[in-house]
Amino acid sequence: MTSWFDTLAESILDGEVITAEQAVALLSTPDHELPALVAAGSRLRRRHFGMSVKLNYLVNLKSGLCPESCSYCSQALGSSAPILKYTWLKTDEAVRQADTGIRGGASRVCLVASGRGPGNRDVDRVTDIVTRLKDDYEDVEVCACLGILKDGQAESLEEAGVDAYNHNINTAESFHDTIVKSHTYTDRTNTVAKAKAAGLSPCSGLIVGLGESDEQVIEALFDLRELDSDSIPINFLVPFDGTPMEGQWNLTPAQCLRIVITVRFVCPDREIRLAGGREIHLRSLQAQALHVANSIFLGDYLTAEGQAAEDDIALIRDNGFSIIGHDDGSDNAHTPSIRNRGAGTAQGANA
Repeated sequence: MTSWFDTLAESILDGEVITAEQAVALLSTPDHELPALVAAGSRLRRRHFGMSVKLNYLVNLKSGLCPESCSYCSQALGSSAPILKYTWLKTDEAVRQADTGIRGGASRVCLVASGRGPGNRDVDRVTDIVTRLKDDYEDVEVCACLGILKDGQAESLEEAGVDAYNHNINTAESFHDTIVKSHTYTDRTNTVAKAKAAGLSPCSGLIVGLGESDEQVIEALFDLRELDSDSIPINFLVPFDGTPMEGQWNLTPAQCLRIVITVRFVCPDREIRLAGGREIHLRSLQAQALHVANSIFLGDYLTAEGQAAEDDIALIRDNGFSIIGHDDGSDNAHTPSIRNRGAGTAQGANA
């Protein structure tokens, strides 16, 4: 028997778009219907991305010491979370870390720095790193995540060889001021627009589990669609001790899976990335989520550990997926051991 979300998937494949009411209804799908919902979402994924998975690798260029007040973030002003804090990595160290991820199978390196936004000297630092990476790995994608951009900085990054710029909207505009007051929702959307206008691929996503309603999840997704974000990281809140959201475990694995599927229905042809907190919150449902999402981070995040890179590779291979850039079907037995580099979650710095 054909379910209503099968019919919805068929209509989207035919070029129609989902309504907000339909998207909210997907988030209310009963648990016993989840296998059918995964199958419907997987049709959309396969149409645009086949069975390939993109591996991304984070390099935390600067950890903690952030003046912003984001209540979810272990690096924010006022946080007492037990994380490492350090200023900018030297170019050689940043390149060494990126090299580890690339040799492990990553085709995109994400260069992340905490803070409100970069100074021009910071842009120059990133330029030096990108030049070295592109000299060594011509085909690697580089995504910068440096905070709110000033005029001209996106153009400088693009000229240096940066391929994409990440700046998450994090949540719905109607919920934004609940989680941060030191910058506005418009500050974030303006940065995404600047990146796109400069020729950088816009990367923007959200954090779920902050206390937002289902309707606000959908509001954020429709805004991401309107922003034309090429890739959408989905972060699942890790409520670090020492932050205002300490102890707020608001998600279940099934709800996380429903959210991932709903993102695919709203943005069927966009790269959807399972990001910070996926291991903790999706748990045994990570494989099902990969049948809908098509991108993950390899190894650790910015201030929290992920699962071992070898386990990420096994998750992909065991479920019949291929890795972009490494699609020979090998077991990747020589994957380097990739653990925390003194840094940790994607939600901590808009990854």
